[in-house]
Amino acid sequence: MTSIILASASPARLAVLRSAGLEPEVMVSGVDESALSAGTPAELAGLLAQAKAAAVADGLAGGLVIGCDSLLDLDGRALGKPATAEQAADRWREMSGRTGTLVTGHCVINAATGQRTAAVAATQVRFGSPSEEEIAAYVASGEPLAVAGAFTLDGRGGWFVEGIDGDHGNVLGISLPLLRRLLADLGFTVTDLWSRQLSWTPPTAMATADVHDPELWGAGERGVGRAAAHYPCK
Repeated sequence: MTSIILASASPARLAVLRSAGLEPEVMVSGVDESALSAGTPAELAGLLAQAKAAAVADGLAGGLVIGCDSLLDLDGRALGKPATAEQAADRWREMSGRTGTLVTGHCVINAATGQRTAAVAATQVRFGSPSEEEIAAYVASGEPLAVAGAFTLDGRGGWFVEGIDGDHGNVLGISLPLLRRLLADLGFTVTDLWSRQLSWTPPTAMATADVHDPELWGAGERGVGRAAAHYPCK
């Protein structure tokens, strides 16, 4: 099976890929993001994704390398991770009640052939209007300091996002529909890259299942019970 390498340290991207059936190896690129510039946030996100994928692929003999980079486009400015808690709080005061665009650059390189393909996905994010107390509590949690745009959709920041227009996964850091198209550009079908074939159990069935059933909790592939495999920890 073709190996998948994620050129990113993002736990959210890794979780999205794992829940979608891939088991990528993580190799952090070490790219100096401050060394690159572009005319728009989308262009910058695309350049960073390509630079990260290329930095990792250059040292490999094979495998598919996936590079990504996310930025929040607010009034044409590229907002990445806030440098300080004060900056994160100011960022939230500025975003409050407004709409920004989360852009994520994607690049896939076939390290065996050198072929590459890239594109940028964009999702509009409608922010809520948290109070000063809520902003202070959110910043104190440390979460906004670790993510582009100072917010997450699947964590505590989700309380302060009114809605999105576009791909949910893109806001988490990687767009599965876009990634599928990029893989196809290189001649790969995503289902052939799935690391495991698991039957899907509806949540209602899990809720009514006999928790003492050894088949439910018994070791499955990679020593993980079926219940755990359907509901991976994030």
